[in-house]
Amino acid sequence: MTRAPTLYLLCGKIGAGKSTLARRLASRPATLLISEDHWTSTLFADELRTIDDYGRLSARLRAAVAPHIVDILQKGLSVVLDFPANTERQRAWMRSLIDLAGVPHELHHLDVPDELCRRRLRQRNARGEHQFQVSDQEFDQFTRHFVPPGPDEGFNVIVHAL
Repeated sequence: MTRAPTLYLLCGKIGAGKSTLARRLASRPATLLISEDHWTSTLFADELRTIDDYGRLSARLRAAVAPHIVDILQKGLSVVLDFPANTERQRAWMRSLIDLAGVPHELHHLDVPDELCRRRLRQRNARGEHQFQVSDQEFDQFTRHFVPPGPDEGFNVIVHAL
């Protein structure tokens, strides 16, 4: 039985395990992974220094890839969008992709305590295998903007609680 092309979305704080889950979801047949960290680190490495830089550059990237994501979905492939769905504004953009492509979706919310996220983040930083090193201060700065998805947003939410 073939599965309809689906847009998989991820919501969770830094270190919650979004990219790990994204890779797992992308292992499904006919499923493509698109990672914001890969693209921003490749395209904007010299410009990406502050949370304001992230907001500006991430918006540029979203504008550039949106038509491509919609086209991939309409061609019959599923997409795991490893972009954070951590604010209402980010999710509104993702909702527009769902509406334009006319495909089912899943919003995976990783509900992980801050201390576990911090521990994972420190381990990730120590391994040096991630595109970005994130300090505790930066974790706090990004976490202040985190808003879990609400029922009024109309997403098919799957909660992964730890």
